[in-house]
Amino acid sequence: MRITVVIPLYNKHFTIQRSLQSVFNQAVPPEEIIVVNDGSTDGSEKLVEALNHPLIKLIHQTNAGVSAARNSGIKEAKGDWIAFLDADDEWEYRFLETIESISLRYPKCCVLATAYIIKDQNGTQKKMILNKIPFSGDHGILKNYFEVASCSHPPLWTSALVVKKNAITSIGGFPFGVKSGEDLLTWARLAVKYEIGYTIIPHSIYNLDPSYTYVDKPKNIPEVPDIVGNELLSIQRLHSSKFIKIYIALWYKMRASTFLRLGMKKNCLLENFKSLSLDPFNLKVYAYFILLVIPKNLINKIFKKFGS
Repeated sequence: MRITVVIPLYNKHFTIQRSLQSVFNQAVPPEEIIVVNDGSTDGSEKLVEALNHPLIKLIHQTNAGVSAARNSGIKEAKGDWIAFLDADDEWEYRFLETIESISLRYPKCCVLATAYIIKDQNGTQKKMILNKIPFSGDHGILKNYFEVASCSHPPLWTSALVVKKNAITSIGGFPFGVKSGEDLLTWARLAVKYEIGYTIIPHSIYNLDPSYTYVDKPKNIPEVPDIVGNELLSIQRLHSSKFIKIYIALWYKMRASTFLRLGMKKNCLLENFKSLSLDPFNLKVYAYFILLVIPKNLINKIFKKFGS
């Protein structure tokens, strides 16, 4: 199993060395590490160059976004498997060893993944929530991806999975020009086409940005037109199930939440109706209608206390 690690890099001066060290520490080393410098302006790439590590191949490109950076890494990869690691996340030292073990147990699977730990800006760690897992024991095939994703934390997360190079290229890689949700769309495209080998034992750490913990405002305004939502609807039309519907409804709910926190109430209202058209039983979406008539500063306090 020849694994290429692909790390997109954009202004991660304070975290890139930590992420790379977690790769260097692996019990089973990768074939290579491709770091794609996506036009960093804070000197992040110089820290990578200074390491002068034999496994690292550093690629430079004009800033084009995380999807373009990952796709560049995929194109240059020598390995037949691609492991993605974001430049502010970490692997536990047995991550790649565990991935190899899953591949031997489930040789037909083209996507291999582990659960992960979520760490906030204060260093507090918590395990992800996983419901409706279809197998008993620690590992198995995740046959019901959309059902699990509809009632859990995302079971597939960028820094906790490895995918066959020919599988990721068969779906066109990551969607270009999408600033948020590009990973969710990519995993959905893979999930309807390939089997997923999975372990519920976490071997990766997801370091949350403050904007995802309701401490700060969201960094990005949800995109219009909604490319991710439209593409997910296309998948749903070809692979219709109530769980894909619920999954898409949660995407609209997330957009509604972001618009609400930004004070963009008309946009929030529209996303609310889209979400309820697919899943009329999500009570949190109804709560957003109430929050729409509350002053913006109070809305932010409510989100900080209760979350989404």
